[in-house]
Amino acid sequence: MLKKAFISLAVLILIIVALLYVTGYSFLLTATHRVYMQGHSTANINDYELFDTRTIEAGEVQPLVEHSLINSKPLSAAFEKEVTDHKVSALLVIQDGQIVSERYFNGYDNRSKTNSFSMAKTVLTMMVGKAIEDGYIESFDQPITTLLPEFKGDALGSKATLDQLSLMNSGYEWTEHYYSPISPTVELLYGPDVEDFLTSGEFSAEPGEFWEYSSASTQLLAIALTRALKNKDENATLAGYLSEILWKPLGMNDDGVWHLDGSDMELAFCCLNTNARNYAKLGMLMLNNGVWNGQQLLPAGLVEKMIEPVGQDYYGYSTWLGLDHEPAYYNMSGHLGQFVIVVPEHNLVIVRLGEGTDPNREMMESEIPFIIEEALGLRIE
Repeated sequence: MLKKAFISLAVLILIIVALLYVTGYSFLLTATHRVYMQGHSTANINDYELFDTRTIEAGEVQPLVEHSLINSKPLSAAFEKEVTDHKVSALLVIQDGQIVSERYFNGYDNRSKTNSFSMAKTVLTMMVGKAIEDGYIESFDQPITTLLPEFKGDALGSKATLDQLSLMNSGYEWTEHYYSPISPTVELLYGPDVEDFLTSGEFSAEPGEFWEYSSASTQLLAIALTRALKNKDENATLAGYLSEILWKPLGMNDDGVWHLDGSDMELAFCCLNTNARNYAKLGMLMLNNGVWNGQQLLPAGLVEKMIEPVGQDYYGYSTWLGLDHEPAYYNMSGHLGQFVIVVPEHNLVIVRLGEGTDPNREMMESEIPFIIEEALGLRIE
């Protein structure tokens, strides 16, 4: 009897697996392995070990400068509570180009490589801006169909431009949801071929008229950039280009890695992995308008363009904005509470990483000012 039960169960499992493949839901098997079987309810900051990845090669290291009084100011009781309640892994504060506070928690340290999640969206827009300067792409207002011809027959998509993919107002049909196992966002992260998945989609709104946060839009921009790079070098990759234009020139202290889908495409809407100090350098680059050690790494004017509100006051080109706050700031933001925050008035860059916060626009309205207040208290006069 027991043997028959096991056989019946095995047959049932095989039928379910076969149905998932036949119906196009095989990505659920991958998601189950990489999320639920690891004890999580969503993607995790340490999950790069479960994905195929491509290395973002570092070059000669340029160490960040530590202030002589680093960590001399204590954390507030409120932030100590935040560390526990929201599983904070890192808080790094750079003032006037020097590290004044660097703390790690919950088993993490200054070499821990963790997932950027959607902070990668900001990095991708930097890459597109540089690709325009390098001649791979004509301009931000270039029609997407020049690189994504699959949408030439789409009445709305044929009007969309590359900048609208970065601005999140392209009109591409999408529902952003991280916890429903059958959402398109989950398929985007765990599916076998994001290029085929997204270029088979359609546009449902007039480009430029409706803002909606969309990881699909960023990944379409990544596909377009990849094709532009390959037009000149068939072996080009996003990771290789990022290494060339930023990772090596910034003197990152370690190789980064980028998640890949099943067809070797970087998951550029998320999933760039590095440590807190390297994330800080990306923030410092933005604070200094694309200049690093006297070298203009990003095109002049690109950062100003990225932080200009277009259509709404809280989002620019793949960058979240708090320009009407006191003090004003802008930031990269990622799932589960990954933040690189730039506060120009105080010449501050703040990196806050963790596992237990689910950032959305409403949450960021209170969370980021809280982090900034903490960082201001850690400054060294």
